[in-house]
Amino acid sequence: MFEWIFQPLSYEFMQRGLAAAIIVGLVCSIIGCFVVLRSMAFLGDALAHAILPGIAIAYIVGANLMIGALIAGIVVALSIGFFSRHGTIREDTAIGVLFSAALALGIAIISTIRSYAVDLSHILFGDVLGVGPKDLVQISILAVIILSLVFVFYRPFKIISFDPILAITLRLPAEKLRILLLVLISLTIVTSIQTVGIGLVAAMLVTPAASAYLLTNRLSRMMAVSAIIGIISSIIGLFASYYVSIASGSAIVLVSTIIFITAYLFSPRKGILRF
Repeated sequence: MFEWIFQPLSYEFMQRGLAAAIIVGLVCSIIGCFVVLRSMAFLGDALAHAILPGIAIAYIVGANLMIGALIAGIVVALSIGFFSRHGTIREDTAIGVLFSAALALGIAIISTIRSYAVDLSHILFGDVLGVGPKDLVQISILAVIILSLVFVFYRPFKIISFDPILAITLRLPAEKLRILLLVLISLTIVTSIQTVGIGLVAAMLVTPAASAYLLTNRLSRMMAVSAIIGIISSIIGLFASYYVSIASGSAIVLVSTIIFITAYLFSPRKGILRF
């Protein structure tokens, strides 16, 4: 048993991959609680695909792909906030328009790159075992920034998520907080692309948080349970991908989904098969 656990960790790439998977599982799970509570699952998926233009442009000019993704994600998040702030169009409409436009632009740029199928496959599908020392440092820095902002703005985020009327009464800058949350979701997606890829990052945002929602009734507990589920899913998924030889991102998401199904069936509060 111990050999089964520690043998993979004798390789440096597994050590870095495990660290990256744990960080991503933690950050996605915590931010995902706000995504679930505010019914923003579509936004997470949209922002994940909307960073494609930034990645493609960064690849063409030889810049850091994560920086390109970060810029694109923030631009799209701010654009969504801009177009939907006056209520002229609904937020989901703005998301749909900008998501489609950014995705189309990204595909158009990528289609001009002859070697994109090989060179950018790790961005599309994730490659946690390919995380290098610099990648791990970047992921760690972004994670610290995200979690620090969540800690600082925890109470305002909680109020605008549960009681918008109270937010108005307290004169909280609800619009600025909403845009900040959009930016934090974008940062989280950028943090996660190396681990689970664009195609699966929305699942890491939503699934652990959805499981925690079924098991708890307070935001602080939901965040804690979601973080635990995200970390456990990342660790088990990473080891499963090593021994079964499957994509690490898909293994992590599948483990998280199994936990969600179990919570859905047997949750003491909301499970359909609860005793």
